[in-house]
Amino acid sequence: MTGPRMHLGQISLVGDEPAEPQPSTRPLFLLADSQLLFWDDAGGRFVQRLAEYAGGGAFRAAYLGASNGDQPEYFQLFQAAMAGLDAECRMIPAVPSSEDMAFLRSAGLVLLAGGDVQRGWTAFERSGVREAVAQRHQEGAVLVGVSAGAVQLGMAGWPEGSTAQLFATWGLVPFLVDAHAEDDEWAELRAAVLAHDGQAVGFGIPRGGGMAYHPDGTVEPIRHPLVEVRAADGRVTTAMVLPSSAANADADADGFTP
Repeated sequence: MTGPRMHLGQISLVGDEPAEPQPSTRPLFLLADSQLLFWDDAGGRFVQRLAEYAGGGAFRAAYLGASNGDQPEYFQLFQAAMAGLDAECRMIPAVPSSEDMAFLRSAGLVLLAGGDVQRGWTAFERSGVREAVAQRHQEGAVLVGVSAGAVQLGMAGWPEGSTAQLFATWGLVPFLVDAHAEDDEWAELRAAVLAHDGQAVGFGIPRGGGMAYHPDGTVEPIRHPLVEVRAADGRVTTAMVLPSSAANADADADGFTP
């Protein structure tokens, strides 16, 4: 398998982008948790840069909460992150109505919430959301996966504590992904990559960090280093993939609101 190309430059979400970027110009965004949704750096608010990719003006933002059981407080957190943007926000529940599905199919930004990877994925398959999200990606919507949502954008998920039961997910990002598991040194991600011995690459996204997967196949760390995991001949190896800017890697960057 050809390894990913690593892009170590400053993440370029604003500035030289066209006013109305085409679908092929939009990265996928994978976040370890919701911290980046409230993060500012020298380039401004992270969510403002996501909004630029969603069209730069008024847009619809769909929040998929099936992975956390549609808990309203997490949707309220998403609404707080979107404050100040010209965004119409709506929670799309695990069992969506026809109105919910119509909103999702017109959304410029789709956020996949954290929670239980398998719980959310099962709901997406049953409801038709799986196909609708894939279609929105093809049509150019900005997809943002948070924690479990980040895993779901990758190749496979697994029940917590049981990587022997891998199940296929969207695969829009051609890697295995795990989030905020640095305390156990990415044990489950290592096991999942080892199960694909030589056929898959894994990326661990630490707390407060994120990853952009660009249309040209490059992987870009956001704010904190990523952990790259590979396996061959029964051995697992890891490497750090660093952000280009010390400011991005600074856990106490000016303007960040936890």
